[in-house]
Amino acid sequence: MNKTESIEETIKKAKKGNQLAFSRLLDTFWNDVYGFQLKRTENENDAEDITIQTFSKAFDKISTYDESYVFKTWLIAISKNIHIDLVRKRKRNLFNDRGNGDAIKKVLDDAPSMEDRLIQEQNLANLLQDIKKLKPHYQEVINLRFFNELSYLDMADSLNEPVNNVKVKLLRAKKLLAEIIRNRR
Repeated sequence: MNKTESIEETIKKAKKGNQLAFSRLLDTFWNDVYGFQLKRTENENDAEDITIQTFSKAFDKISTYDESYVFKTWLIAISKNIHIDLVRKRKRNLFNDRGNGDAIKKVLDDAPSMEDRLIQEQNLANLLQDIKKLKPHYQEVINLRFFNELSYLDMADSLNEPVNNVKVKLLRAKKLLAEIIRNRR
């Protein structure tokens, strides 16, 4: 079996929801998408964020992938659109910030009020309850990334897993957590 057939077979498995197939696609194409975005954005954080969003969107929409196109090209097109949306959003925010002179002149009090602290504590309590509804391996990656503030590399070392597997796991954990939060509201 040559590499093209192997990727096509992996895509078919991913369309059926096979998690290993998703991991293999991420491992295979991560550097292509990340490299493309790094050249476009000239910013490692933006490139990584856009690449993660690209795979998230691609995996959500994998059933719509048309096999007559090259998979890498499909991913790059998704990536390009996400970057364009990000640039538009930043321009819109920059324009809105410039147009609002009063907001710039205001001096904000950095100290949260008692009400702000209560709301934050309540939101954190709700968030922690929602995280506890996740499977333990998803709880672990959420805790390592957002509460311990570990990098992907440090998380991979801690979990003794490849970095790309950690990224996929975190991506899934965030999606599941978002779904739990949506259902609670």
